[in-house]
Formats: sequence, structure tokens, C-alpha cells
Amino acid sequence: MLRQVLSRGLLRDRCVGVSRTGVNNGVRYGVNGVVGLHSTVLHDYHVANEGKMVEFAGYSMPVQYGKVGIATSHKQVRTACGLFDVSHMLQSKVHGKDRVKFMEGLIVGDVEGLQVNTGTLSLLTNEQGGIIDDLICSKLEDYLYVVSNAGCRDKDLDHLRSHLASFRAAGGDVELEIIEDHGLIAVQGPTAAKILEPLVLGGLGDLYFMNTRETQVAGVPCRVTRCGYTGEDGVEISVPNNKIVEVSETLVGAGVHLAGLGARDSLRLEAGLCLYGNDIDDTTTPIEAGLAWTIGKRRRQTADFLGAKIILQQLKEKPKRRRVGLTSTGPPARSHCPVLDAAGNTVGQVTSGCPAPSLGINVAMAYVPAALAKNGTELQLEPANYDKPTKSNCQVLVEEDGLR
Repeated sequence: MLRQVLSRGLLRDRCVGVSRTGVNNGVRYGVNGVVGLHSTVLHDYHVANEGKMVEFAGYSMPVQYGKVGIATSHKQVRTACGLFDVSHMLQSKVHGKDRVKFMEGLIVGDVEGLQVNTGTLSLLTNEQGGIIDDLICSKLEDYLYVVSNAGCRDKDLDHLRSHLASFRAAGGDVELEIIEDHGLIAVQGPTAAKILEPLVLGGLGDLYFMNTRETQVAGVPCRVTRCGYTGEDGVEISVPNNKIVEVSETLVGAGVHLAGLGARDSLRLEAGLCLYGNDIDDTTTPIEAGLAWTIGKRRRQTADFLGAKIILQQLKEKPKRRRVGLTSTGPPARSHCPVLDAAGNTVGQVTSGCPAPSLGINVAMAYVPAALAKNGTELQLEPANYDKPTKSNCQVLVEEDGLR
């Protein structure tokens, strides 16, 4: 069975800053002196392990390793456990007594309602109700821990700094810190907990989904958060830069497979998780994207986040278009592939698509008119780059309660 296409998850292609630290108007920021593609702290480790490096979100990242194909790597994560370098993700901390109020003015999630050491998937929105970025915001005792996307780094920081300045000018107590001395790795798969249990101080027994805590992994002080976007159990581990190779080697030695961007993309798409810039962007609203569940109940009542009027009106009246999952046979659809109705009229466009290694079929996401966003609706795809014009039959698969 397809793993909850359009399920409760957001793809994050996140990055972390490097180089020295400065302070300006309450923002501690990193100044990156690297020209051209940036490298994560694990770059040399990838190359030493035959990582095939490609450009992604301005970073040099491994798409796969050696002769292990993407489909094989995908299945290793589905059946065992894989390790992904996500050190390009932007990790930050929000300090100050007004930190919750500040963040809730910019995202749709209920941060105030979180228990300490728990987090939520949320959306950074603009005045038009569009999605600036998706992120994870965790509530700790003394600060908020936020992880957001690599490709959105500059615009996210510009947006945050702009609102930070006005918030502080009005007397608000808040400060943004960019975490530069830690990388980030994701360990994902059904055997992740078993492998990690003896390596994590205190184990994982009481570390539930979206819980986070500071602990030790293989004797190294780290932050471990139980989350991921592969559709499998797993964690993201924030590791000091000078220890991340050591921790990664320990995990691989314990049976974790190295996995690259190729498997990362097929896994997230098979699990129905969004890729920012493909499936969601600043022109799509949470309601159109089927992500209404990210809007906290209390936040719907307070309606005090950017774009709330437009978003909540759509929530009440339903949107004109809707993101859906598609399953198909025949040639796989890729981004920008037209979606046709039974009469051959173009009714939408694929945002992401690929063969699903675990399922033996093709999966995709697309935006279509709301009237067609129903389970079992039969449509057609028109894949490009084939010698002869061809079409693929497809069927809509969508969560029935995705707009609640």
C-alpha cells in the first residue's frame, strides 16, 4: 500500500551556515567565505566513500554511493536503515522571553501549546497566505530550536531579520542565533531504533515522535530529535562539527547504510512528503497544499499569523485547486508533466514524480481542480522526452481528511 500519499509530513532540504559568527541587530549570523558551491562538514567523508557529488541547494551533496543504485539504496532504508547527510539544513535558536510570541506571528503552528522538548512541523507564511518555507520548531526550556530549508536560507533569514527588527523596535525581547558549530545527520529506517538504542545515552524508549533532547550518541554530546521524512522511523542528530565523522563512522559500523539524495527524493515522494520549490512555494497556500493540519486549533481562533485571513477563508470555503497524489503505470511523470482529464483537457501539472522502488509503480504529486481531487479519480499524464507522443493512465490518491 502506498505510504500515505499526502501524509502528515514536509520535505526539508535544509542547510547549516559555516565560518565565523557576528552579531547585528539581535541576530547572530554566519559569514560564509566560500565561493561557488558550499560543502558540508561531511564532504570529504562522502568522497572517500565514493559518493557521487552533485549540486543541491547551493551545496555539493552525494546523490548516491559507489555502485549502489538509487533503487537499492531506497530499499535499504525501507527494510533496514540509512544515514543521510542533512548538514546543509539551517539550524537556529530563537532566544528571549518573547520568543514564542515572535515565532507565532510568522508560522501557523501552536508553539505555545507545545510541551517542553517537543516540536511541530509548521509553515512560514507571507501576507498573501503563501508558504515561504516549511520548518520544524521545537520548544525547549530556554529557547526554540528551528530547522529550515537550505534552498530558502537567504529569504528565510531576510524575512526573519526584517520582522525581528520591527518586533524589537516595539519593545519585544527576542534574538536569533544561527547554529554554525553543528552538522546534522538523519538516521532512517525500521531498524534505526534497534541500532541506535545501545549508542544513545538513555536509549530511545521515551523519545517519541517529534520529541527532542540533548544526550550522547557514541559518547558524543548531541541533540537527538525523533523525526524524518522518509515514511520510516528514525531520528535527526545534531552533532558537533569536529565529531560528526566519528559518529557517522560508528553508525555505519553498526550496520547503517550510507544513503544519498537520489534515495532521499524517491523515499519522500513515495511517502507523500513535499519538496519546497516543487510541491509547495510562496504562491501556494497550506490549504491548497493539503497541509491544513499544520494550523493549530488555537491559531485558527487567534488568526494572528501572516496571511491568516486568506488561509482561514480557504479553510472554510475550500480552495479551487488541491495538491493530490497520483499512482500510474507506463512512462513515469516528472515535474511540469501535464495532467489531463478524461476528455484530454489539461487540468493540472505534476510537481514531483518518479518510479516508486518499494511499490513497483510510479507515483507523483500534482495540483488539480478541487472537483478532481477525490480518491480514485481517473486522469492521464503526458510524460515528455519520449520518441513518440505517449500518455500514462493515473489515479488520484488523497487523504480524505486532508482539509480538516
